Amino acid sequence: MVFPFNSIEEFKVNITQDHELFRKAVREFCERDVLPLVEKGEKEKDIPRDLKDKAKEIGLYGLDVPVEYGGQGGDYLYNLIASEEMSRVWPSFATFFLINWMFTHAILTFGNEEQKRKYVTEVAKGEKIAAFANTEPNAGTDVAGIQTTAKKVNDHYVINGKKIFITNGDIADYYLVTARTYAGNPRWKGISMFIVDKDNVKIEGRIETTGLKASHTAEISFNEAKVPEENLLGEDGMGFKYAVASFDYARTIVSAQAVGIAQAALEKMIEYSVQRTSFGEKIASFQNVQQHISESLADLYASRLLTYWAGNLKEGNDYVIVASIAKFFSTEAAERVVLRAMRVFGGYGVAEATGLERMLRDLQILKTYEGTNDIQRLSAAKFLIRKKLGVEI
Repeated sequence: MVFPFNSIEEFKVNITQDHELFRKAVREFCERDVLPLVEKGEKEKDIPRDLKDKAKEIGLYGLDVPVEYGGQGGDYLYNLIASEEMSRVWPSFATFFLINWMFTHAILTFGNEEQKRKYVTEVAKGEKIAAFANTEPNAGTDVAGIQTTAKKVNDHYVINGKKIFITNGDIADYYLVTARTYAGNPRWKGISMFIVDKDNVKIEGRIETTGLKASHTAEISFNEAKVPEENLLGEDGMGFKYAVASFDYARTIVSAQAVGIAQAALEKMIEYSVQRTSFGEKIASFQNVQQHISESLADLYASRLLTYWAGNLKEGNDYVIVASIAKFFSTEAAERVVLRAMRVFGGYGVAEATGLERMLRDLQILKTYEGTNDIQRLSAAKFLIRKKLGVEI
C-alpha cells in the first residue's frame, strides 16, 4: 500500500556526488570558521559581519538561485544540506540564511524580470539582507487574518500596520510584506505582497526569544509608508497564496535544521559516553546508555530520510504532506535526542558549556516557526482526507 502516493517509486532520495562534495565543504567551513564564534555570538546576540562575508565564498546566500541572478544554480537539496550542516554547529546562523532563501524564492517564483534582476541578485550575492514580514500580533498561523493595509494612491501604495516576530527584522535591507489591498470573500482574498525598502520600515524593537539568541527577531511597523506600484509582487490580492507557498518552501529547511541539531546531540552523547567513567567502567558499557544511543540514532535516521525525501518531492503534488510530517517529526525527534543526551551527561547535561541546553531552547522555536507543529499535523490529515475522499474539512 503506497496511499496517498501513486507508486512505490516515489519513495526515493536522489543524492549525487556533487551534493556530498558540497556537504563536506559546508561542514569544513562550519567547523573552521563558524564553531569558534558560536559562544561569543550567542552571548552578544549577533552573527559577526565577517562571518557573513566568508559565507559568500561558498555561495550560501543563493544556493538555489539561477546563475543569471547571482546564485549557484543548485537544486533544493543544497538548501537542506547547508541547513543541516550549519545547524549542527550554530542554528542561529542557519536561520539567517533561511530567511534570505525565502525572499529570493518568492521573488523568483512570483516576481517579474525587473524585480528578479534588482532584488534577487543582490541578496543571492550576499550584498543585501532580506526579511519576510508576514506575522502580526493577531495573525500568525491565521495568515488570512492580516490587518496591515496597503492603499493604492496614484502610482504607489501607502502601507500601514504592524508586524511581529520578524527574523532579520532589524537588520534587513529589503522586506517582503503582506498587506490587505481590499476586503475579500473568502478572507484570504485581497491580501497582496510587496517588496519594501528598509527606509520605509520603522523598527519598533528587538524581541528577546528563548532560543536562536543570535538571530535578530524584531517588531516592525509601517506608518504611511509609500511603496512604488512596481514593488507589488505578482498579482494584486494573491499575497496569501504567495505567503503559504513560501512557508511550504521553508518548512523542510527547518526540518533539516532539526536534523543538524539531532546529529550534534548524538555526537556529543557518544563522545561523552566513551570518555566518562563511572563505577569503574565507561558509561558506554551501560545498557541504559546504549539504549539512549540506539533510540537517538533511529530518530536521527528517520528524520533525515523524511527530510531529504520531502526535498526530492519539492516540485510534486505530494510535497506538502511530506513536508508537514517531516517538520513535526524531525523537530520533535531532535528534542528527544537532546533530552537523552542530557540524561547521559548527568549533571553536566544542564551546564551551558555542553551546548545541549542551547539546542533544547533553539528547538522550541523550530517547532513553532514556518507553521507550528500542531498545524502541520492538521495539514497532513486534511491532505489525506481530501485525497482519499475528495472532500474539504
